[in-house]
Amino acid sequence: MNDPTSFQRIAVVGAGAVGSWFGAMLARAGHSVVLIGRPAHVEAIRRGGLRLQSQAGSEVVRVEADTDIAAVRGADLVLVCVKSPDTEAAARAMAPHLDAQALVLSLQNGVDNAAAIARHVPCAVVPTVVYVATALPEPGTVVHHGRGDLVIGSSDATLQPRLRAVAELFVAAQVPVAISPDVMGALWRKLMLNCAYNAISAIAQQPYGRMAAVPEIHLLMREVVEEVVAVARADGQALALAECVQAMEALAPAMPAQFSSTAQDVARGKRSEIDHLNGFIARRGAELGVATPVNRALHALVKLIEAQRTP
Repeated sequence: MNDPTSFQRIAVVGAGAVGSWFGAMLARAGHSVVLIGRPAHVEAIRRGGLRLQSQAGSEVVRVEADTDIAAVRGADLVLVCVKSPDTEAAARAMAPHLDAQALVLSLQNGVDNAAAIARHVPCAVVPTVVYVATALPEPGTVVHHGRGDLVIGSSDATLQPRLRAVAELFVAAQVPVAISPDVMGALWRKLMLNCAYNAISAIAQQPYGRMAAVPEIHLLMREVVEEVVAVARADGQALALAECVQAMEALAPAMPAQFSSTAQDVARGKRSEIDHLNGFIARRGAELGVATPVNRALHALVKLIEAQRTP
């Protein structure tokens, strides 16, 4: 790791749909990549490679896979793609195996994951905004539905050459990357969209197009956005309400058949990230003295649904 802008080995921690797709794109571009994920997925990849499906067709990408977090050892670039509730545990588990010169990218929902990772690991952590629609229909297969671009950024001036190297690495693998001085603002804007769509889609088990077509739901979503913007502003993020409402209204027509990740988690009986979406807004609003009744209600309703599935 003598050259901090040269990435010889890449590890993906939490190789589900998102992590597997980005890992596959880097592996098919010729990079040394290890996907660290669940046993069934890892076994399928070891047995027959990772099947990558998209509108362009289907192909098999040969890539290393492991279930042991210790496989991050020797990686100079680490993509963390675990669900937000697992961030702290993943960071603690990989910390002893990371070199101080490694670079960690947090490819996760929410605005607090990079800071959570940084509390445990000995190396630099960069918040990353992910825009991609993927699915993992079965172990060993990842489906790409759309987009696939990243926004990265850091206020640390010494990291800028490494961020440019990361961008070049991904762009060469056909993954567009923008370096933004306002990556936290971008994370908040994505959080705003997740808060507007995820819980409602989960509670009703409806896709975005049907949600937005109901006037009462459209109004509810706008109220969510207004609360998120108010909390963001109180937290020092200059989000523009009009732009946020416009972005919220544009998402459903662009992805009318999409069910939120929270809806998919609830349907499968899995723990969702709701505590880090509407739940985060409710907690942060309380800390900052900003009322968030709509976000609090949506958070509580998803928690109720999750409680019904807990033995």
